[in-house]
Order: sequence, then structure tokens, then C-alpha cells
Amino acid sequence: MSPRTLFRVVAVTEAITWTGLLAGMFLKYVPETTELGVQVFGPLHGIAFIAYSLVTVLVAVDQRWSRGRTLLGLASAIPPLMTVWFDRHVERQHGLHSAWHSREDSKSRARRSIAWLRAHGSLAALGFVAAVAGLTGVALLVGPPVG
Repeated sequence: MSPRTLFRVVAVTEAITWTGLLAGMFLKYVPETTELGVQVFGPLHGIAFIAYSLVTVLVAVDQRWSRGRTLLGLASAIPPLMTVWFDRHVERQHGLHSAWHSREDSKSRARRSIAWLRAHGSLAALGFVAAVAGLTGVALLVGPPVG
């Protein structure tokens, strides 16, 4: 999967779960009919948020984004639906390519690691799931955001 496709899938997924959570919050707090939407989309959005953050860092390193672009990408997960805007923005700026740039002979340890992950796709996918699960577990231990 190309960095462009990977980033787009995760950005759209994060936005969809945000939309579900917003709908759930509306139903919970405005007509006060049900908490089901928050109970379902709250955890899903948390998982999507963590996945988006990890993929943003991975793609940022590979595509050689500046710190500012990387921070903007990470911050775009906070306001609702901004991940889709950021995806379009960075593509218009030619910051998302269809090819991975990281190579095993790179001088950067991070880029060599990305090349290794690409060469070991199944193991990388398993590691990604484990990282998302671990970070989700930490988030659950810390507790929900306080408003």
C-alpha cells in the first residue's frame, strides 16, 4: 500500500469515527435519548485517533515532512474532520507520494526502520496492531478526557 493510500484510509477513518462520536454526543446531550453512540464511537474514535497519529509519524518520516507539517498533521486529529482537510492540503502541496522513500541503506535509523517494516509487511502489520492496542490500553488506564 502506498503512503498516500495508507494515510488517506486512516485519515478518512478517523474523520468517520469523529462524525459517529459527534452524533452520539448529540443524542446523549441534546434529546437525551441514548448513550449508545458515545459508548460505541468513543472507543472506536480513540483507536482511530491513535492509528492516525502513528501513521502520520510513519508517513512524515518517510516522506521527509518538516516538523511544522508533521505537527499540523498530528494536530489535525483534534478538531472534528480536519484529518480529511489535512490529507487534501498535504497532497496539494505534493507532500504525499505514491512511493515510499525509505531505503535500507539510508543514513537515518528511522528511515531504515521504515524500509525494514515495508520488507516485512505481515510482521509490521502485527506490530502496528500491537502498538495501537498497547497505546489504547494506556489511554484506558489514564481514563477518559475530563470536560
